[in-house]
Amino acid sequence: MKNPSILWFRVDLRLSDNPALQKALELGNPILPIYILDDEDAENRKLGDASKWWLHSSLNKLSLELEKIGSKLLFFRGKAESIIEKLAIETKAESILWNRRYEPWAVKRDKIIKKNLLQLSKQVFSFNGSLLYEPWEVKSKTGNPLKVFTPYKNAILNKGIDFKITNSPKTIPFQNKWPSCLTLDDLKLINNKPWSKKFYEFWEPGTETALKKINAFKEDSINSYNSDRNIPSLSGTSKLSPHLRFGEISPKQIIMAISDLEENDDVMTYKAEIIWREFSHNLLWYYPEIDTKPIKNDFLKFKWNNDENNFKLWTEGKTGYPIVDAGMRELWLTGWMHNRVRMITASFLTKHLLLPWQMGEKWFWDTLLDADPASNTSSWQWVSGCGADAAPYFRIFNPTIQSQKFDPDGKYIKRFLPELKNLPPKFIHEPWNADSAILKNSDIKLGETYPMPIIDHKFARERALDSYAGIKN
Repeated sequence: MKNPSILWFRVDLRLSDNPALQKALELGNPILPIYILDDEDAENRKLGDASKWWLHSSLNKLSLELEKIGSKLLFFRGKAESIIEKLAIETKAESILWNRRYEPWAVKRDKIIKKNLLQLSKQVFSFNGSLLYEPWEVKSKTGNPLKVFTPYKNAILNKGIDFKITNSPKTIPFQNKWPSCLTLDDLKLINNKPWSKKFYEFWEPGTETALKKINAFKEDSINSYNSDRNIPSLSGTSKLSPHLRFGEISPKQIIMAISDLEENDDVMTYKAEIIWREFSHNLLWYYPEIDTKPIKNDFLKFKWNNDENNFKLWTEGKTGYPIVDAGMRELWLTGWMHNRVRMITASFLTKHLLLPWQMGEKWFWDTLLDADPASNTSSWQWVSGCGADAAPYFRIFNPTIQSQKFDPDGKYIKRFLPELKNLPPKFIHEPWNADSAILKNSDIKLGETYPMPIIDHKFARERALDSYAGIKN
């Protein structure tokens, strides 16, 4: 019997378009598929509760897929360095393979693991399984990193986005003897919070679902993407972000799934969204402290407010601005929030309430199923004005106007704020302007059944602009 290859799954929980798996198959040795929950290192940013729910379900789906083709997924928990070295020695593995990650702690750890394995005379292979192109592959004509989105997008398009996709294998060479390991339940990813139990009503993790989604989106929605993606009451987006987060589908698979479509504005806009994810990983690579430190150094001097009560009201969807509150309630109920509303809620936190973007980023990290270490942080920096190629700080969303523009009939608001369901469309965006008779007929008591605004928009805007001027002087 040949000595095995250890195939280490990380954020690439799929069998198709998986370069590490493909190489392991080419080597021809028995394959030991493993997953390590490596959350004990202080440098490793622990997953949020919502992400843990998705990860549990995704690992379960991958495990079942492997069993169908004669293999199984082995689970471990602890320091990856120790577990992989011990496993390599115990099984006499010839090769260890994985697809790369780009978080600074993971890069540091993987270098250590590779060094230790090479000292044990093991073969080590790592691949790009998560991106169209790796950060160091996309540069300006002068060879410098690209830190503005449009030139970055153009560089990607100029390199070409035509990829060969490998299918899932029909069978995998397996071991006669499997090393001892944990069960999926031993990883304790699922907690007993009633909150996370609701996710089953809205989501089904796994590659099969992801592939169905991209095909349905291609057939039904992509040709109206430019307009519909901004309307939160519509199913105008692909909702593939959690599947992408854990690698149940790759960006290459998404690009190739729509490659036969005419490149109209809708299709190109969707491709640009996939490339924005790439750009976020590019920023993570060149700014490894992006989750805590602003890219624009001026913002190190910014005088944020730290009103914990306002933060609590924001997280609970009790700000008195319906579009903001609907978004925060959607997040808590479903583990996801519409992208347009993400921008509105993030702008409100950082510019109306002057609360640090890091507080919002941490909340999203814990509550979003698609909480990605690159996209989450770069998007928060973009909205707050302190990131690369960010929206200017003085661009302050008026939540009422945003609501009127993108949810004119209040369908989205009423879905997540049922206490406002009887309010006429004219006042659904600003209940505080309704007279007492309308409020009574709508069964609303402002300050009781629905809150008054916690801050005045005009005051908040002027205060934010004054604060921004303060770091420029």
